[in-house]
Amino acid sequence: MTPIDDLFPSDEQLPANVRLPGYLEQREYLVGGELRTWAGELNPVQSPVFMKTPRGPEPKVIGATPLLTSRESLEALHAAVKAYDHGRGVWPTMRVAERIEHVERFLVAMRAQRTAVVNLLMWEIGKTQPDSEKEFDRTIDLIVETIRALKELDRTSSRFVQEQGVMAQIRRAPIGVALCMGPYNYPLNETFSTLFPALLMGNAVVFKPAKFGVLLIRPLLEAFRDCFPPGVINIIYGRGRETVGALMESGLVDIFAFIGTNRGASELKRMHPRPHRLKAVLGLDAKNPAIILEDADLENTVKECITGTLSFNGQRCTALKLLMVHRSIVGPFLERFTAAVERLKPGMPWEPGVALTPLPEPGKAAYLQGLVDDAVAKGARVVNREGGRTNHSFYSPAVVYPVTGEMRLASEEQFGPVIPVMVFDHDEEVIRFVVDSHFGQQLSLFGRDSARIGRFIDAFANQVGRINLNCQCQRGPDTFPFNGRKDSAEGTLSVADALRVFSIRTLVAAKTTTENTTLVQSILTRRESDFLTTDFLF
Repeated sequence: MTPIDDLFPSDEQLPANVRLPGYLEQREYLVGGELRTWAGELNPVQSPVFMKTPRGPEPKVIGATPLLTSRESLEALHAAVKAYDHGRGVWPTMRVAERIEHVERFLVAMRAQRTAVVNLLMWEIGKTQPDSEKEFDRTIDLIVETIRALKELDRTSSRFVQEQGVMAQIRRAPIGVALCMGPYNYPLNETFSTLFPALLMGNAVVFKPAKFGVLLIRPLLEAFRDCFPPGVINIIYGRGRETVGALMESGLVDIFAFIGTNRGASELKRMHPRPHRLKAVLGLDAKNPAIILEDADLENTVKECITGTLSFNGQRCTALKLLMVHRSIVGPFLERFTAAVERLKPGMPWEPGVALTPLPEPGKAAYLQGLVDDAVAKGARVVNREGGRTNHSFYSPAVVYPVTGEMRLASEEQFGPVIPVMVFDHDEEVIRFVVDSHFGQQLSLFGRDSARIGRFIDAFANQVGRINLNCQCQRGPDTFPFNGRKDSAEGTLSVADALRVFSIRTLVAAKTTTENTTLVQSILTRRESDFLTTDFLF
């Protein structure tokens, strides 16, 4: 018997600290500062963790969430519209320092729910306990860093500039109503990376959780209700086609923050009746390659590529999705790489040292096998011993070699534990592949020849958003810009960039005359405007 044959636990084997408090039937959703109770149909939440029974492993349904309709989603949208009130609402006109206070109160409440959220991350999407804890803590740090960046931005904006006889103060103002949707692989961190910049800049928000990782928002609903004015944050559930489609068709969404597929983003954007008024920030598909030159340090390269391809089972937009290895070293590279893959421990998310866990998407194992079968039919093979073995929601990583251009694995984002390996002989082959790709998020370069690496950098600088030298692709640090070209992104995210994405520069200007100077000084000293101010945030 192999490790994956006896992968799933019985109820008696569950550690006490990860047991759920029972069936989590959620009927609450947040609209206009009120937790409403849904009396209609519910959507069952099935964990990727199967449970061992006398009949064999069976899926575990851990709870359910509301299947709202377009009616409820539009009610949430109108609550946000009312709260924003054409920029005249309490929240968009509130001083920056006061908005920060609201978010800091939310952080206190959020920290108190760490155990519950981490546990649900493990049960809902199969993320390991260390990675679930890291996601929670990183999200807290991200919000704290966003507050720090906002204070810095506000301090910079508090001064006046004088040009050509005109004095002006240039500040950032909110845009309107934001629709924020995140991905299932980082249902907390990626979603909050747009949600909180939108809130801090004074926008009103409608937030729809990801398709998996939905229940983990439940412990935070009361905090959202209690820490923000009514209608500023509204949280809906349901099928995206019905709920989100209605929001876009209304034309009342001003900012669309979405992390998912480029096809999904395009369909939703087309629904908006006034696309010229819709601002979008999108994190989309990626097919990030690792380019491994013949002089690469194989020990470091294998280490980085293992993490890059298989961290959270490869279910990351920043994952390495294709390894392009120089023909002269493909043999020793594959030997070391497959040995490292075989050493990874499969198991349940809470087990110590586990690296490979069940996949949350129903049917994902069959989809991945379809990609492998296509490659094998066209001349490739699975080169690692356990590659492609399945046990219900678990798929054992498959290293597929040699992958060629006509195979689906060469161009299709697998978003899972299948690692295609392609060989090349000449640098121009790699350059042409990257240039012709529909995607342009990141790539990794492994090698030591500085002149050659320099030429590659110049070839790729206008093709991808980030070039990583001798390390895996990644998003962090969160202060760095996170973007992409082609079908991989629209707009740029980072701590500072996100604040700018969700705001617009607005200025108050006057000719520099004695009368105008006296007028402005009076407004400032008497604190007669919340917008025109020289307050300095500490």
